[in-house]
Amino acid sequence: MNWARRVGGKGVVDVAAAVIVALTVGYAIVDPPGPSSSWPVWSAWPVAAVVSFPIAVRRRWPRAMLVLACAAGVLATMAGSVAASAIWVTFVPTVLVLYLVAATVSAAWSVAATAACAFAAVAAILIFYDQVLPGLAPPASPSEIPPYWPVEIGATCFLLATAWVIGAAVRLQRETTARLVRHLADAAVADERRRIARELHDVIGHSMSLITVKATVANHVADARPQEVRAALAVIEQTSRSTLAEIHRVLGLLRSDGDLQEAHVPVPGMADLPELAAGARSAGVEVDLTVRGEAALPPAVAVSVYRIVQQALTNVIAHAGPTHCSVTVDIDGRAATIEVTDGGPRHGRPPRAGPGGHGLIGMRERVKMYGGTFSAGPRPEGGFRVAARLPYDPDGTLS
Repeated sequence: MNWARRVGGKGVVDVAAAVIVALTVGYAIVDPPGPSSSWPVWSAWPVAAVVSFPIAVRRRWPRAMLVLACAAGVLATMAGSVAASAIWVTFVPTVLVLYLVAATVSAAWSVAATAACAFAAVAAILIFYDQVLPGLAPPASPSEIPPYWPVEIGATCFLLATAWVIGAAVRLQRETTARLVRHLADAAVADERRRIARELHDVIGHSMSLITVKATVANHVADARPQEVRAALAVIEQTSRSTLAEIHRVLGLLRSDGDLQEAHVPVPGMADLPELAAGARSAGVEVDLTVRGEAALPPAVAVSVYRIVQQALTNVIAHAGPTHCSVTVDIDGRAATIEVTDGGPRHGRPPRAGPGGHGLIGMRERVKMYGGTFSAGPRPEGGFRVAARLPYDPDGTLS
């Protein structure tokens, strides 16, 4: 019982196959289609058991069992203990073990093993027909299948070649599946990295823009207007605390191995847009926030809307502020449409130059997840416009 539990289901199948093949080989030796063996009748069963034994343990030692099966078949054939006109049956165990070898080892090794088995089998059959068969007593009745060595060799080689082809095909399919699994795993890791990068970029980029603006203001009015300095420091303190909370949220999400919907931590959504607008106003941007539509957004869509608005306001603060900005979010139950426009820098001041960031890329990636549309660029009348549309089904799935 313990042995059967160790070998498992496939091991039990191999043992059953070995028993069936042994019975087939033994019956062929006892009642052959051609001349009977000169060995005693009872010897057919030990010979069949020895020849078929490698099938039972082929999964543990496939290469060694292939050598044993082929050697047993060759020796039994050359010794004359096999069934004349059905010698190919003696090599069926070799065929079954060869299939497993071809399915599990390298192609070069399995090809060499197949060629060696075929050569050994052909040599044994020729020796049998040349030296053993002439000394056997003729059958009592005419044989239905007269001894004919080309048929024996052809059948044996065909079975060996078929076993190799099927085994090699199985190995190729397994390798292809393994490569596909690795590719999907790598793609999942890359997607997760991009998701983490978007989260951290949105959280840190927006907060640092506010902190930079307020620190600049405090530095310029430190001597003349100390009250504004305290107000700026209060904004910096509040923004820093909220940023740390957001970073802790993202880190908690990573440790939980979940997603935004499954993590047991609060995530920003539509209700947090007014606070987002207030933060931008504290940085000197006049924000008009308009949210139209009563439909409740799925959590993932709400987070994406919040992040897109957040990043758009971050760009306004960093590149155009102080200025006037309009944020409009329309929800119709099938899609969330976002438009963020600004009037450009005041007093004719050109936008601040700086290295290209990942804000627009991140917004475009978020929209792409929903199969939506995204556009961003300067307006003819001045300023900048960001527009996005996120389609979704009412049940929260991607549209």
